Amino acid sequence: MAVQYRPWREGDDLELLQVWGGPANPQAEQSRALFRPSTDLPWLRCIVAEDSVGGVAVPVAAGYVFEPKLHNRRLWAYVEVGEGHRRAGIGATLLGMLRNEADHSPSGVSALRAKVAPGSDAAAFAGAAGFEEIQRSRIIEVSPGALPIPNFADNDGPQLEEAATGSVELTSAVADWYKSVHAWDPADMTLGQAQQFLLADTSGAGGAVVLREKPKAQGGSIAAFALSYTQSRTDEPADVLIGYHTSLEPSEQQAAVASLLAMLVYQYPVQIEVDDSMTALVAVVQPLIASGAAKVVSETRVVSS
Repeated sequence: MAVQYRPWREGDDLELLQVWGGPANPQAEQSRALFRPSTDLPWLRCIVAEDSVGGVAVPVAAGYVFEPKLHNRRLWAYVEVGEGHRRAGIGATLLGMLRNEADHSPSGVSALRAKVAPGSDAAAFAGAAGFEEIQRSRIIEVSPGALPIPNFADNDGPQLEEAATGSVELTSAVADWYKSVHAWDPADMTLGQAQQFLLADTSGAGGAVVLREKPKAQGGSIAAFALSYTQSRTDEPADVLIGYHTSLEPSEQQAAVASLLAMLVYQYPVQIEVDDSMTALVAVVQPLIASGAAKVVSETRVVSS
């Protein structure tokens, strides 16, 4: 029997897991979570490839195309093929079918994007299919004491304080920063979406601290912020998102990020996500990587058609 293609059905995930085995990297693990029957709300089309094994049709590959709420100028796409069925044209056929589905998306958007690990089979497949890199994203672990502790003794100078994740001021700062550093893949993030995706309890946010350029009573605004997604302190590095006020001068952005990060790693390590578009954050952590005070835990490339 030739390879057959059909819509995703309940139970396919368990059968494919036997063929695929465990995910090759965190990107594959996250991407697999979206496999499900095709839906219109949200719009998602999912296709399975079946081959005959011992006379029985067995799923061996699958792919989907998905329209996100944010970054909606492109559709997310993902294809995975079992190792024993690779380089047989199944992945290319699935991608072609997904591109055809994308041409009929309700928004009219048809451009695709995907995440791949550099040097992986997925990266080679995406390159052969005409996808080009549009962003590099790294998870970086910063060691304790990697930066000198700033002096916050001046009552009229920079101030560090805890912040409520539900505050309008913090939410506005997060939304403005997020939109600014994602100009390469626009996200018209509203305050409600900033809350939903980055600040609400359901997002995993466990707390926030902000650095002000001067005391709030003197009109000091948020120069940088850190959101923790680790609920309790352990020996493992806490997952932290660091952002900054993008209207500041580059040197001021870097100084704010360095001061805030120094306080975060005073005693414990942290893990931060750093896109190359987060220029102030890159400027602070790159010398730390070079000196060994920080290390790259994982790297992802965002590629697009």
